[in-house]
Order: sequence, then C-alpha cells, then structure tokens
Amino acid sequence: MALKIKPGTGGDRYVTFEERTGEKSTVYFTSDLSAEGLQRIFDKVGASLTGKVGIKLHTGEQNGPNIIPRPWVQQLIENRLPDASIVETNTYYEGDRYTTEQHRKTLEVNGWTFAPVDIMDEHGTAMLPVKGGKWFTEMSVGESLPTYDSLLTLTHFKGHIMGGFGGSNKNLGIGCADGRIGKAMIHTVEGSSNQWSIAEEELMERISESTKSVIDFFGEKIVYINVLRNMSVSCDCEGCAAAPVVTPNIGIVASTDILAADQASVDLIYALKEEDHRDLAERMSTRHGFRQLSYMKELGMGNDLYTLLDIDQDDKKITPAEAVKDVKPFEG
Repeated sequence: MALKIKPGTGGDRYVTFEERTGEKSTVYFTSDLSAEGLQRIFDKVGASLTGKVGIKLHTGEQNGPNIIPRPWVQQLIENRLPDASIVETNTYYEGDRYTTEQHRKTLEVNGWTFAPVDIMDEHGTAMLPVKGGKWFTEMSVGESLPTYDSLLTLTHFKGHIMGGFGGSNKNLGIGCADGRIGKAMIHTVEGSSNQWSIAEEELMERISESTKSVIDFFGEKIVYINVLRNMSVSCDCEGCAAAPVVTPNIGIVASTDILAADQASVDLIYALKEEDHRDLAERMSTRHGFRQLSYMKELGMGNDLYTLLDIDQDDKKITPAEAVKDVKPFEG
C-alpha cells in the first residue's frame, strides 16, 4: 500500500521569524555543551518539577554514538533530581529495544545503570485524552506514565528519517506512545501491511497530537531541554548505522514552551552557514518536518515566537545568528 500523505499544509517550507505572529515565550540558550552547562540551563526551567519526576530521554540503540553523554545525565540526576527515574517505551520496529528484555539489555550495554529506568509499557498501556485533535481523541501510552507528577523532556535534537527532525515533540509523541498500540496509531494505516504507511504532513500531525496528550496531562509540571550536539540527519534509533555527523555542535536550549524550544532549535540550525546546515535542513524539508511546528501552533501547544536569552551572558537577549556566530565546523 502506498504511503498515506496529506498534502497542502506547508511542512516542506521553513517559516522565517519575521513571518510568524502571536505571543512570545522565553527560551534559554547556552553554548556550554557539558554536564555543567546542562545543569545551569536546567536551573532556568526546572523549578516546577516536584513530586515523582520522570526524565524522558532517548537512551539509544546498542553503542549508539550520538546520544546525550551519560555522565551529563548522571550528574544532572545526582545534583538536581536525585529521586527521578529515566522513562522510556519499547520500540515499534524490531531492534535492540523491541521487547522489554532486549530493552533492558541495551540499557545495560549503553551504561544507563546509574538511575532507575522505567520502561513504561513493560506491564501494559494507559489512555490519555487528546483535546482538539483531528486524528485522535485519545492516545495509548506506557501504563506507568500517568503515575508521574512531573516530566523533564531531555532531548537530543537531531534529524529523523521520517519526522525530518527529532526534538521535544518527537521525543514525547513517539517516545511516550507504547510500542505496540500507540506507535501503530501514529505510523500505520489501519489494515495496511506497510508498517510505515503514514508520512509527511499527516505523520507530523499525529506525532503532535500524541505529544499534546502528554503535555495536557502534566500541565505546568513539564519542561523541555534540547541538546544540539552530534546532530546526524539520522535518529538515535538508527544507532551505529546513523549517517555521519556533518552539522556543527551548537549548544543547549531550554523552555517551558515545547513549541518555542523546538522552533528555536530549528532556527539555530538555519542560522548556521548554508554549507553547515545544508544536510539537516534538507532532511527537515524533504520529510515535511516543519509541519510539526505549525500544527503544534494550531493546537495551541505553544508559541513559535520567542525571546532567546543567553545564560552565558547573564541572560542577555540574543538572536539565533548571534548564538551561532562562533560555531566551528564539525570535526568527527
């Protein structure tokens, strides 16, 4: 069966800052790609995370080279969130994390052994309502997700083979949906023999509606950090088979607004020199990934306008171009 594609919603076109309208949110930025930089930017957004805290993180396939460095996450947990658990779900594709048993082995191989890891769909699923969606009225997520009071969305920002890019929206929309029901609802036309039969605009919309179920559940007790480092055009789900990284490392962004966080990350990529952002920009546009951003705005999930504050300069207001002006070409 052919891919199910819904055309006409502009997912292949980058919308410039000047073209956007509406209110502004605050996005924090640091060029300090280190454990200390991650902790400092967390401090700007993390005050609302109380009670039982989950950290939604992409823990990667076995020996995946581009995931967020484990020591950074370990120090963040030890120094800021000592009682938190990393939360994940099993994958929809057959690989290193397809079953809970395989997933546990991969976590061990990759060194995620310093904190509890909750594979949320290990024992079943739960349904969260989707308010205002056109594809879903509810989404199937890992059973234990609703047992958490707060959620830190800690995302390695990168490209994605179908989503164009993987930011906070993809981390939550795909990463909280359970491995058999929720992910099928997002990816597969009912009755299709093609597991990946939904693509482009419709896929971005379904991912965003899944995400909306999660952020509506947590309300003000969810925050978003995107780490713009080792940004292959491939997702971390491709592990060691990921395409080589050619996009320069940029820094870390954080916000209490998911759309602002992902939009700022895309803007920082586009602020790079053309030769530095060409590959990742091409991946975003050809997969119609920008529909993630426009649909989140339509759903009222946040603002695509923002004030960018550089925490390395005492929260000085900067532009994406100023943020990347000293970025060096990537060296593998």
